[in-house]
Amino acid sequence: MTAFMVVDTLLKDPELYEQYKLLAKPLVEKFGGQYLARGGKMRVKEDSLWTPTRMVLVMFPSSDHIEAFYHSEEYQKVLAISKQSADRTVFSLEGM
Repeated sequence: MTAFMVVDTLLKDPELYEQYKLLAKPLVEKFGGQYLARGGKMRVKEDSLWTPTRMVLVMFPSSDHIEAFYHSEEYQKVLAISKQSADRTVFSLEGM
């Protein structure tokens, strides 16, 4: 079943975050992921539970692909850059 990785990002160091983006994209693709949205314009309709800031939506073939990507040794090295440059909420969601 297709799964989506949803990321909300509050940038603390936009310049450093650009480095993260360059390194993360080929890893996402290596694990079968495809970016569907990456920081585009948002129109929030309701926000009583959560106020998103900068959203990224990545589609993977399955939740197992997301887990393999996120916990891979390669991504863990790149993730350290993200944690230095941004505060994030990351979750996965199974789809159709």
